[in-house]
Amino acid sequence: MVSFTLNGKKVSSTLDVMTPLRDVLYSMGLNSVRDSDDREGFAGSDCIIFNDEVRASNLIPLFMAEGAEIFTAESLIKDRKINDVQRAMVAAGVVQSAYNSPTVALILTHLLAHKSDATREDVKDALSSVFIRDAGYEHFYLAVKLVQEERATGSYQTPVSPSFRPNLDVIGKPTGKIDGDSLVRGEKVFVEDKVMPGAYALEVLRSPYAMAYVKDIDTSEAESLEGVEAIVTWKNVPDVYYMSAGQGNPEPSPHDRKLINRKVRHVGDRVAAIVAKDRETCEKAMSLIKVTYEPLPAIFTVEEAMADNAPLVHNGKIEYVVGAPSDLDEQNKSYDERDGKVIYQFPLHGDIRHNIAAGAHGGIGSLEEGFKEADAIVEETYQTSQVQCTPLEPHVCYSLIENGRLTVHASTQVPWHLRRIVATVCGLSENKVHIIKERVGGGYGSKQDILVEDLCAYCTYITGKPIYYRNSRKEEFIANSTRHPMRLTVKMGGKKDGTITAIYMDVRANTGPYGNHCLTVPMNASSKTLPLFAVKNMFYDLNTYYTNIAPTGAYQGYGAPKGYFAIMSALAQLSWKLGLDPLEVAKKNVVEEGYMLEILKGLGEGREGAIVPVGSCGVKQALEEGAKMIKWGEKESSSDPDWAIGKGFAMIQQGSGLPGLDHSNCQVKLLTDGTFLVLSGGADIGTGLDTISAKIVAEQTKISLDKIAVISGDTDSCLFDTGAYASSGTYFSASATLKATEDLVKKMIKEASFQMGEDESDLILRSPGEVYSTKSGKTLSYAKLSHDTLSGTGHGQLVGTGYFVTPNNAIPYGAHFAQVAVNKRTGEVKVMKFYALQDAGTPINPEIALCQMYGAAMKSIGHTLYEGMVLDKDGVCVNANLTDYGTPMIGEAPEDFKAVLIDVNDQYGPYGAKSISEIATNGAAPAIAMAIADATGAWVRSWPITPEKILKAMGKL
Repeated sequence: MVSFTLNGKKVSSTLDVMTPLRDVLYSMGLNSVRDSDDREGFAGSDCIIFNDEVRASNLIPLFMAEGAEIFTAESLIKDRKINDVQRAMVAAGVVQSAYNSPTVALILTHLLAHKSDATREDVKDALSSVFIRDAGYEHFYLAVKLVQEERATGSYQTPVSPSFRPNLDVIGKPTGKIDGDSLVRGEKVFVEDKVMPGAYALEVLRSPYAMAYVKDIDTSEAESLEGVEAIVTWKNVPDVYYMSAGQGNPEPSPHDRKLINRKVRHVGDRVAAIVAKDRETCEKAMSLIKVTYEPLPAIFTVEEAMADNAPLVHNGKIEYVVGAPSDLDEQNKSYDERDGKVIYQFPLHGDIRHNIAAGAHGGIGSLEEGFKEADAIVEETYQTSQVQCTPLEPHVCYSLIENGRLTVHASTQVPWHLRRIVATVCGLSENKVHIIKERVGGGYGSKQDILVEDLCAYCTYITGKPIYYRNSRKEEFIANSTRHPMRLTVKMGGKKDGTITAIYMDVRANTGPYGNHCLTVPMNASSKTLPLFAVKNMFYDLNTYYTNIAPTGAYQGYGAPKGYFAIMSALAQLSWKLGLDPLEVAKKNVVEEGYMLEILKGLGEGREGAIVPVGSCGVKQALEEGAKMIKWGEKESSSDPDWAIGKGFAMIQQGSGLPGLDHSNCQVKLLTDGTFLVLSGGADIGTGLDTISAKIVAEQTKISLDKIAVISGDTDSCLFDTGAYASSGTYFSASATLKATEDLVKKMIKEASFQMGEDESDLILRSPGEVYSTKSGKTLSYAKLSHDTLSGTGHGQLVGTGYFVTPNNAIPYGAHFAQVAVNKRTGEVKVMKFYALQDAGTPINPEIALCQMYGAAMKSIGHTLYEGMVLDKDGVCVNANLTDYGTPMIGEAPEDFKAVLIDVNDQYGPYGAKSISEIATNGAAPAIAMAIADATGAWVRSWPITPEKILKAMGKL
């Protein structure tokens, strides 16, 4: 027995003395200690105060706790109220996906207890071992400042963000997230917290080869092991081909996988799944499975995939649901049945016999004429690396049978697509599947893919057992979705006056072993970049290739960051070749409101796109304000001759959902006490979407936010929503909430007219929650209104329903500026200044929006300078952990880091709002690359921009 003091009380544990202390604490019900890194000591999610020091509880075996004094984040709660540090974190907007927010609050509370006047450097040091992916790091300094101000004066003195729309009550005002308190205190909100005792374990045997056939697999010895419930292999899975991408149906991706394939196509591909009473039994059973492989030559790059006689990643039977080519029988003459099938829902210009998963081609004007008019032409090729999303919460799933139905607790961005795919795999109708989206501890696109839920749910379906599955951090790297590596060639021509006459983009994308998002992600490299230019001659060619790298999929930015890296770098090179300022060339050629986007005609997702005019557009304002902030045009000098300083920028755009494709629904109910319940189809993944929904209801009904509760992403209680991807939340899901609320308000007025004996035209809603007659002065509380309509003589519950579809775009724009210092001797780069200026229309949650800008910009800085998966010659990822992979920590953040919201009121978005977060991943790579070139005269055209590459570009290596 090991005894210690925990949060002020004496406790003891009889677990094995080598058990990590984190596991002991979690088993005691202390949910704040999370495991993000498999006991690596990198992420900080498991931090505690151990004998007055901040320590990683995963790195402390239980025996070391004997006699220790330990505090966890639960110690900060008094009478269920959070402390001042936690309140400040919520106010500052840093509590987003929140997987490690409780431990961060504990660390900062400890810091301020020992140093009440903590400086910026003190905060940086305290958080140096904490990994934050979503909110960036900047507003943690603000949170500490707010605490210090409140303790000194009784209130916050520093505005946490600008406020917008003074005519509105809560829209555009910093209010904190409605779920912020529960998240920062560490309540049971994540999938792992919902697992009941007795849940079975699931482990996956994975391929050691990049490509091979499984010639034979013998599971008999493993199946006879006591405690093993089932083993699933290619021999006994359903003959159902599907796609893991949670996006539109029919999907713009080929259905090219089963639960487990006979042909493995990457190191880490599924070979067998073991269901057993516990993890230890799973692992023992795994060691008893005998597999005979037939290794095959593998390919890892686009160039290898394009080569004549290249090994074929998919050589199975090709089928089409619609639009089969006339030579399909000829194409299928040589297929190998061991490869399975590739089923296209509709034509995607794929050719698997040449490793092409999908393609697209199109444009406007005439490239020949455009380049003929040019005074200068540049043509360069750019490469981007494979980047991991690294959510703090790995991919998890808890599935069980309830009342004869399959229930799945999921950390997902796409509950309805998940339901469809699970139902398909299990051979069930959708009414037999219930998806519960729990709080998502980070996704960034990777949880748009169905990567663990399909297998976990299927194993529950065939065994009837509740099963909990969780990816290891290594599995996050080798068996998860990542950014598509791309090779992009840009040819651009321009006149001496700065007019760009023609742009051509050739995109060659690496989709890895499976084709999820193989059309849509690479399309974004063109569809989110070319429409930013008012250029008459623009064409693109896109081909996406199958290879044997670790799987790819969706990642925030969804292809656009790669396109901007290439096209903005080319713009700068063209400008310099013409002797012009790239900023002036950008301003001369950027679109403005009303410009008809002809290029969009060919940029649909597998179908013809719609030509629309540019709507609200703040890009020029962002360019001009950012240029002033960074003193564009003024050359900075360094006192150290080894260091050179340069500046760069990027103008950027993204989207707000997919007009013509996406669809959102919502219901808002008036409850019997006059409060409101929102049933939103939208999936809040930490972005504050539930808060946006609540604010819309509050604004419409003139009631306080605490009178509104939101349930979202539950496929039983809520209505359909496409999902949280493509920056759709604010535009689509929130617009559905607005329509539902407007519908409810009409019904409330109509019922109040009956109850009050007043004309509807004389009635309005007003604070603090009542119907008011402007004619007679009579009032009717919402509680009385609801009570009477639900009485024996009433007309029934008041429920508003709304759906949102649109052909209109609400495009966010922006400009990012960077100032860097480059050591000309070593190639080291320091990002001195980074300014992200973005037009998001009306920022409904401005403080949360700013943090999302910081977080997304940090991701972009990471993939520009540090991040990239490294595969050896056999396709094994050699840096499949957070330490070796190297995500940016607080010490890598620019010292002068600013996010600025450009005030533009959109004509289509709810209350004038557009999306905010995803666009912020697009700017750092081109801005930093330009700044490095400005400093050194050398261009680096591949991610990550390492010191070695800089020195090579300078001719020093």
